Amino acid sequence: MKKSPAQKFIVRDKLVLQLYVSGMSLKSMEAIENIKLLCDKHLKEAFTLEIIDIYKHPELAAEQHIVFSPSLIKLQPSPKKMLIGTLSDTEKVIRALGITFKE
Repeated sequence: MKKSPAQKFIVRDKLVLQLYVSGMSLKSMEAIENIKLLCDKHLKEAFTLEIIDIYKHPELAAEQHIVFSPSLIKLQPSPKKMLIGTLSDTEKVIRALGITFKE
């Protein structure tokens, strides 16, 4: 996971995230570790994260139109956003989730 600058982040509303993974694959495990580190470090209590295994719950993956794994979906606040991959680029993930920096 790339290091992000030591800055304070602003999250206006609690983030509701779903991470879709394919079992215990290497890329799935890397994505889980990366998003947990990012959330624990920068978001503190301002998020909920649900990890969904598409092998165990294919119906949930179908409902969200998941084609690639791992996939992170930001459900709230709107707009809904999907990120695909291991989430190793912290700055890109932070921007995509709509998290802003505190001045």
